[in-house]
Amino acid sequence: MAQQDPYSVLGVGRNASDVEIKRAFRKKARQFHPDRNPDNASAEAKFKEVQAAYEKIATAKDRNEYEQQQRMSSMFGGGGGHSFGGGGMEDILGQMFGGGRPRGGNPFGGMGQQPRQRQRRPKGSDIGVSLDLTTEEAEKGGVFSFTFKRLKKNKTGKMEATSTTLRTSVKAGVKHGTTTRMKGQGHDHPEGDAGDVMLTIRIQFGEGRFWDGSILVQEVPTPFSTLMLGGKVKVTLPSNKKIMLSVAPESLVGDRQRIAGAGYDGGDLELEFVLPDYDELTPEQIQALETLKDSGL
Repeated sequence: MAQQDPYSVLGVGRNASDVEIKRAFRKKARQFHPDRNPDNASAEAKFKEVQAAYEKIATAKDRNEYEQQQRMSSMFGGGGGHSFGGGGMEDILGQMFGGGRPRGGNPFGGMGQQPRQRQRRPKGSDIGVSLDLTTEEAEKGGVFSFTFKRLKKNKTGKMEATSTTLRTSVKAGVKHGTTTRMKGQGHDHPEGDAGDVMLTIRIQFGEGRFWDGSILVQEVPTPFSTLMLGGKVKVTLPSNKKIMLSVAPESLVGDRQRIAGAGYDGGDLELEFVLPDYDELTPEQIQALETLKDSGL
């Protein structure tokens, strides 16, 4: 049986942040937890599937490793630890690496009267890698290491999947999403040059904050009653400054308010209303919900 894609299992996109993935996991885990589904084999199997999916992509490091394994698997037809030599593999390698020598006949398709043009040297595939930094690391800058998998020729000329660790210098105050090309560090080509590594900086703000493009978003847990009736909620900004945020009546989950200059490095911050996570409701809360239910809310 084919393995389930962990992103699909959790219902998140491939660019989801740690916070979004954790939120989706908690929701699914509560839904299928054995305590809520006693003697339900299907729910128990789903609960284990959700746990396994979360373990694969819980952190940026996990996601990088998973994505690299998927790329290597797709190249090699699902196998691991393969090595390839020449002879018989020319067509496959040509498709994989975007190059290769013309096989017999006139490469220009004419009668052989045209001058032979100089062909570009083939190149291996580029590799996309993310480097996750805390806000403190991004603000201070420094030299950081990261590890990824690549196809590399061994001493006998065969292609092997190897683990590579590189170091990169990051300037103080680096922007989220900054991408650097590291030439010649991508996949080797059996008959040409190595591809490049495209290293993208991702700045992590921890629980409750994530990026939407270039905008930093912070979740604001807001009771349903406050969303419907209006009011105020206390919010701690990334700078640790505390404010009282006004909530307009009939606000919805997902509505946002933007605060100019309150995000990372002077950027804007968007505050997004979400419902609080309640691990367990009190009898009073349950009774209040029953009353709301009876009233049609």
